[in-house]
Amino acid sequence: MDEPEPAGDFDYLSGFGNHFSSEALPGALPADQNSPLICPYGLYAEQISGTSFTTPRSHNLFSWFYRIKPSVTHEPFKARVPSNERLLSEFSQSNSTTNPTQLRWKPVEIPDSPTDFIDGLFTLCGSGSSFMRHGYAIHMYTANKSMDKCAFCNADGDFLIVPQQGRLVITTECGRLNVSPGEIVILPQGFRFSVNLPDGPSRGYVSEIFGTHFRIPDLGPIGANGLASPRDFLVPTAWYEDKLNPGYTIVQKFGGELFVAVQDFSPFNVVAWHGNYVPYKYDLKKFCPYNTVLFDHSDPSINTVLTAPTDKPGVALLDFVIFPPRWLVAEHTFRPPYYHRNCMSEFMGLVYGGYEAKVDGFLPGGASLHNCMTPHGPDTKSYEATIARGNDVGPSKITGTMAFMFESCLIPRVTPWSLQSPFLDHDYYRCWIGLKSHFNQESQVPNLQNNGK
Repeated sequence: MDEPEPAGDFDYLSGFGNHFSSEALPGALPADQNSPLICPYGLYAEQISGTSFTTPRSHNLFSWFYRIKPSVTHEPFKARVPSNERLLSEFSQSNSTTNPTQLRWKPVEIPDSPTDFIDGLFTLCGSGSSFMRHGYAIHMYTANKSMDKCAFCNADGDFLIVPQQGRLVITTECGRLNVSPGEIVILPQGFRFSVNLPDGPSRGYVSEIFGTHFRIPDLGPIGANGLASPRDFLVPTAWYEDKLNPGYTIVQKFGGELFVAVQDFSPFNVVAWHGNYVPYKYDLKKFCPYNTVLFDHSDPSINTVLTAPTDKPGVALLDFVIFPPRWLVAEHTFRPPYYHRNCMSEFMGLVYGGYEAKVDGFLPGGASLHNCMTPHGPDTKSYEATIARGNDVGPSKITGTMAFMFESCLIPRVTPWSLQSPFLDHDYYRCWIGLKSHFNQESQVPNLQNNGK
C-alpha cells in the first residue's frame, strides 16, 4: 500500500454552469481570441467539447486549454493488458441479467494486493449503451494504491464519484480537487485525471451517464433558493507540470473496454484554461433540504442534488438524491419512507451513519437495488418502532447520516459478478418477513381532521 500523501490546500472557483477563466501564469490566457497564431509563453491551444458544436447556447459545453504540449502527442492506443473484466458500459443479455428481486450488498472489503482506482472499479448494474449515447452504469471502487505515472480518461460518459472511505486527491487538466467522504466530484466525459489516496485505502460509489450531462434541477414552486446552491459547486484552478515523464500511460475507457497509449510527458500540463466544461465538486453538507412541515411524507425527489434529464419532461436518465440530516416534524404521519413500488429504479448507498428505514443490515459502504416496480420500504423493526411511538411523538432530528440514491427511468441489468459476490446479502428479504397484519375491523383510526378534537 502507498504511504499516505499530503492532500494540500487547493484554490477553487465557485459556481455551477459558469464560464470560468484560470491561469497559473499571469498573461497565459490569450486576449481577445481563442486560437492566436502564437499563444502566450509558446503554449498550444486545444479545445475540449462536451456537446456537439451546434447544441443550443444554453446547453453548449466546451473549454479551451493552453498547454505545453498538445494531448495528441502519444503513441497509438493498444488494448490494455490486463484489462478490467468487471467494468461494463454496454448492457445486454450476453453480459448481464434482469432481476426484480430486492438486492442488497454488504460493504466490499479493500483488496490486499496493490490496486489503484482503475483496477478497483467494478460494475454492479446498468442500462443502455455508451455507443448509442443513452444509458448509465453504476460502479463501485475499492483501492489502496495511488495511480502512478498514468492518467485515466473516460470517453464513454461522465463520472459522478461518491467517496465513502478515504479522501481522493484528483488531478485533472483543469487543476486539482481534494474530495472527502461527504463530498462528491463530477469528472466529465473526455477529461484526463489521476487519483491519489492521501489517507490510504479508499472505497466509494460511481455513477456514469452516457450521452448527457448533470444539471442542478429546476426548483419550480420552491422558488429561487434551496436544495443545492450554484455557488457551492467548486471548480479547480489552473495547475501544471512541466517535466519529461518517459513511459507515462494514458488509460482510456472506450465502449467499456480499456486502451493504453504511451507518451513522454504529463497530461497535466495546462497552464491556463477557460470555458464551462469542467470537473467540479460539491459538499453535501451544504445542501438545504426541504421537508414536510405538517403531515405526510415528501417524495424523495425533493432531495435531488443533480439530475441528468431525458427529452421527456420530468423524467430523468439519472437523478442523484441524498438523505441528509434533517428535522422530522410531520404530525399524525408515518415519518419513515412509505412502502412503495416505482416505475423508476432505485440504487441506494450509505456514506456514513444509519438509514432511517433500515435498522439492521444496511451499512456504510453497502448498497441496495430496488428495480422497476419491485416493492420496498421500511424493515419490520423500523415499522414496529415507528407505530409504537404513536401520534404523540414530537419533533425529532435525524443526525450523523448521509445516504443517497441513484434513480433512473431505465431498468438496470445486473452484472454476474455482483450476483455471485460474497458480499451479496442473501437474507435481505428477511427484513420484511416479520411484517404482520395489524388489521382489526372493529377498530377505526380517526381521520386527520378529527385528530386532537
